[in-house]
Amino acid sequence: MLRFIGERVAQAILVMIGVTIVVFILTRLSGDPAVLMLGPTATNEQIADMRQRLGLDEPLAIQYLRFVADAARGDFGTSIRFREPALGLVLSRLPATAELGAASLLVGLLVAVPAGIVSAYNPGRFVDRLGMAIALFGYSVPTFWLGILLILVVSVNLRLLPASGRSGLDSLVLPAITLGFFWTAILARILRRSLLGVLHTDYIRTAQAKGLTDFRILVRHALKNAAIPVITVFGLQLGVLIGGAVITETVFAWPGMGLLVVNAILARDFPVVQAFVAVTALTVVALNLATDLVYLYLDPRIRQ
Repeated sequence: MLRFIGERVAQAILVMIGVTIVVFILTRLSGDPAVLMLGPTATNEQIADMRQRLGLDEPLAIQYLRFVADAARGDFGTSIRFREPALGLVLSRLPATAELGAASLLVGLLVAVPAGIVSAYNPGRFVDRLGMAIALFGYSVPTFWLGILLILVVSVNLRLLPASGRSGLDSLVLPAITLGFFWTAILARILRRSLLGVLHTDYIRTAQAKGLTDFRILVRHALKNAAIPVITVFGLQLGVLIGGAVITETVFAWPGMGLLVVNAILARDFPVVQAFVAVTALTVVALNLATDLVYLYLDPRIRQ
């Protein structure tokens, strides 16, 4: 087990190193930070002086090592737009993004788990085909289109819920449904397929022969084994969740990290973009590591 954990931690470290390299290269290719900070009216002398103060006149290898050293201390520079530390600015928006992500995941689980179970126990019937058709629709619909549709119908026409902002639980409903609908679609299909494979195994037939109820078989035997593919997909889709959060936050003007980075890209506020990418990568790596650790509980064979 310790070897398994050590391998996953080593992989996480390699991923973070790769992220720092990508962020460093992309920010250098996107333009001269000195010109962006001083504006188009700056003279060549002013630009040269700023490049020297920022260390941009040194070799790229030295710049990268300094970037990594600063990033390890949490220093990603100062926001060009807001004139405050970029990392602190991103972290101040993290609670809003975490709230939206947790709410959307809750929506997905509350709908996907019952839908997947009902479809697995009624394969080929109307309820199964209807549920999978809805799931396919949810998987195919673009997040921004669904968000705009909900705003037009629920907020503009029916005037039931706020269309934008973060003012309370009522303002969280539409963004959570928009982002959670994707999770509902993919988790329901994966859970149905996994349960169909588990329900025909020998140990399930043995449990049925012992006279156990379907509910007890489902909870104690089937779900635990069927959950492994679901958790695998969950870990792989974490990046998609964050990408969807960026779109959803932009559509609903939700004041999270996604909306912040979109505005930062438009304003060429690269310190904020760097901090966002680092925080996002670290979050995804940590959640994937937690997903791998869940495997240790669900599948004892990994511990060997």
